[in-house]
Amino acid sequence: MKSLKAQLHTLADPEEELAVLEERHPGGADNNFKNHLDRIGLFPLLPTQLEIFQINMGKMCNQVCKHCHVDAGPDRKEIMTRETMQLCLDVIKKEPFLNCVDLTGGAPEMNPDFRWFVDSIRLIRPDIKIIVRCNLTIILANPKFNDLPDFFKKNSVEVVSSLPYFSAMKTDAQRGDGVFEKSIKALKLLNQVGYGMEGSGLVLNLVYNPSGAFLPGSQSELEGEFRKKLRDRFEVEFNSLFTITNIPISRFLEYLLRSENFENYMEKLLSSFNPVAATGVMCRNTISIGWDGYLYDCDFNQMLDLKVNTTHSTHLSNWDSSALADRSIVINNHCFGCTAGAGSSCGGATS
Repeated sequence: MKSLKAQLHTLADPEEELAVLEERHPGGADNNFKNHLDRIGLFPLLPTQLEIFQINMGKMCNQVCKHCHVDAGPDRKEIMTRETMQLCLDVIKKEPFLNCVDLTGGAPEMNPDFRWFVDSIRLIRPDIKIIVRCNLTIILANPKFNDLPDFFKKNSVEVVSSLPYFSAMKTDAQRGDGVFEKSIKALKLLNQVGYGMEGSGLVLNLVYNPSGAFLPGSQSELEGEFRKKLRDRFEVEFNSLFTITNIPISRFLEYLLRSENFENYMEKLLSSFNPVAATGVMCRNTISIGWDGYLYDCDFNQMLDLKVNTTHSTHLSNWDSSALADRSIVINNHCFGCTAGAGSSCGGATS
């Protein structure tokens, strides 16, 4: 096994991350994710009806968050081209059961063709749900982004935004100095055009990730606490709060190794394995699309370069609905993060 220093030096390599997850995984082979699924009759893990397209529009971001599983930041050059977006649109147009397009990044708004893409989705599928995972501070990062709330409203976009806590200290510790203040300003701008306001039909949801090596608390209780604090202190409104478990990959994996919390955190995930949550993992009704058009079972597999398990339909350019429906979902030990406790998906708790 490599030393901690050597592991951290090569952690940006997906193969090295997978090696860490397998070699340092507590409990041995009998405690791997495959065997847990096998014991409850879920292996191989199979997809259900495809409903959600989650599209990574690039890894460029105006923030460098400590927990980011994408390893996004201002220096990242990976960006989805308009040609690849057109391949996305071709599939969106012809897949009848697809009911949601979930745009993520990085900061998806930093893609120069972001607005063209959203307008195009709305044009070809007027009733489809469009989600944009907005980090909030992008709205204030540059004058060219200041009108994003109006653009979102025009296209009936559902806005999902990460807010680690309702205080500056915890938020800034995870996302960078000054992020909380800018996030509150951005939330107010969204509220001003109707987002999160009762009866507006404009949905604004917040996302909570724990700041350390522990599982999130009760989603409903945290939502109530966030709602009261944000309303009382800042007159900010939102619709729902999603709790998402930190997955042990990328920057969060590096944090776990540096802080010597990896084994303890994995033990928590294993001991909290929930068979009910396992049946509802997001990879079963979702396809994740990389900035370069390659296909993955989920956003986390994308970051580990674990492409879909098909013989030929691994890229948008050779999309094959039948082959994707017949595939088995690629799993590894990081998947324990989605099945721990109440479960975790991009839409929050699952059970």
